[in-house]
Amino acid sequence: MENSREGADKMKNRRKTDLIPAVALAGAAVLWELAVRIFQIPGYVLPSPIQVARVLIQERAVLAGHGLVTVGEALAGMGISLALAVALGIAMDCFPLMRRGIYPILVVTQTVPMIVMAPILIIYMGFGIGPKILTVVLMCFFPVAVSFCDGLGQVDEEYVNLVRSYGAGRWKAYRLVKIPASIPALLSGLKVAATYSISGAVVGEWIGAQKGLGYYLIRVKNGYLLDKVFACVAVIIFLSLCMNGLMRLYQHMALPYLKKNTL
Repeated sequence: MENSREGADKMKNRRKTDLIPAVALAGAAVLWELAVRIFQIPGYVLPSPIQVARVLIQERAVLAGHGLVTVGEALAGMGISLALAVALGIAMDCFPLMRRGIYPILVVTQTVPMIVMAPILIIYMGFGIGPKILTVVLMCFFPVAVSFCDGLGQVDEEYVNLVRSYGAGRWKAYRLVKIPASIPALLSGLKVAATYSISGAVVGEWIGAQKGLGYYLIRVKNGYLLDKVFACVAVIIFLSLCMNGLMRLYQHMALPYLKKNTL
């Protein structure tokens, strides 16, 4: 009885904690609306939350169409980043010399602003979908690769030696022990990368595109339609949170299975 009561209390406290961000966001929106009304701020300077919500409803079909393009680019970039990160992570774990040579280069690549790289990609790859996907890859690859590589390096070697003693080769040891044990670290990197993926696609669309949320954002910004700008930003934030939420959902579903099937 006491354990069940403690569990119920923990659940209540967790729900209250989860409500804090929503309450804070709602309070900020109310203050924002009041400030616009009290100080009579014109819409071309700062639109009110109600104006932004109205635009979201009116422009829902247009935003949905552009959003699908951006999400498609983000998912493609995430898939490529995951494949490359897994391959490079295993290679760096197998060959320590390779890790010492490549790891610093990966860190250095993160010091270059992506807004600087995007025009260069456009020059070499044109205005198609390729530069947008590559921009996502460049933003998402680093956190996934580093998290996975660190996860592989933290696996207890005793488990590896155990399966090797039963005749398992190097690759089988990775498949049975090291890769499953490093999946939580990989998922942590994917959650970070998923949040960046939409932003990466938008940055690529800023430089040159005919569709996508980045293209829509530049178009309405040039027309000083700030209510549509804020509406587009709200959609970008929402999609970024959805991408992160998908990774969290997959983590919640996958980890119990991995725990049952990992040494």
